[in-house]
Amino acid sequence: MYFAALLARTEDGWEASDTELDDVETLSDLTDLAREASVDEDTVLVYIEQEDAWFGVVRVDGEEDPRIYISDASAAARSSYGEILLTDELLGREPGADDEIAALEELVDLDGTEDGEPDEAKDSADGRAGADDPDPDLDHDPDAVPAGPLGDLGVLADLGLSEKQLLTLRTDALVEIADALGAAEVLETVR
Repeated sequence: MYFAALLARTEDGWEASDTELDDVETLSDLTDLAREASVDEDTVLVYIEQEDAWFGVVRVDGEEDPRIYISDASAAARSSYGEILLTDELLGREPGADDEIAALEELVDLDGTEDGEPDEAKDSADGRAGADDPDPDLDHDPDAVPAGPLGDLGVLADLGLSEKQLLTLRTDALVEIADALGAAEVLETVR
């Protein structure tokens, strides 16, 4: 189960609203949703959590690029809403690289053999596939999502929640974030 909330800063303090993410498919959609809630292009925070597994904070300040923090990237990667936040840029990947590789793999046989030729590693004399390959336990997947926190640790620092405090948040993170922002009372109206 997911919970999502918007916290928008106004002249009078923070305004909170819960939000449905059914129509959100990309980070761009989420950013547009935040900007629509903004008053005078001020700060808007989008908070998303999945039942004690992970939470994410997206900060949108006017027309600037969104700033993202995710408490557990590997847990978020197994979630449709988490995948929205785990952009190529956040993961340190070349944008669109996965799409390009998939397209090339469809066009070209990349196993290193010609059509009709047996793969020597699979047909080795001792029957072990890849006998000359390095230790399979040492294989590293460059597309693997790291476990643990990922993103902008200072996303809330100027609003009263330090990097160290952010890293210690686990359950009820939104309550602690709202307390630090001075928005606990308005949050109660949507929780």
